[in-house]
Amino acid sequence: MSVKELKAEWERLLGSAAPNNSRAFLEARIAYRLQELTYGGPDHETRRMLDLLADEVEGVSRRKNQIADPRNPVAGTRLIREWNGVEHIITVLKDGFEWQGRKYKSLSGIAREITGVRWNGYRFFGLQVRSREV
Repeated sequence: MSVKELKAEWERLLGSAAPNNSRAFLEARIAYRLQELTYGGPDHETRRMLDLLADEVEGVSRRKNQIADPRNPVAGTRLIREWNGVEHIITVLKDGFEWQGRKYKSLSGIAREITGVRWNGYRFFGLQVRSREV
């Protein structure tokens, strides 16, 4: 399809004028919309998470619920990890983590402090995403 034809398809599928003339953008967004129409859009939980993330990025708190990572243990849980013969104890807080008397927003920050290199904090501390039961 030409860019002109892609823009017409955009208008037909999305009900508005195409925002730009980028062929790659138009193709990708139209393909996504076709998949969305065929298979359905994101589920309720995914839409909710995206809304909360958008609020967080915009610095707005319109919604009452906060984003909770399903990998986070219950507040008060202690995570213990040995690294190079040294035992490190992390306490899970309601809004972050505590290690050596300092508060951190993420486990990745603590893992970086401990190892000196970038780590996925959940992987470093052995926390896995719980699979959904079907």
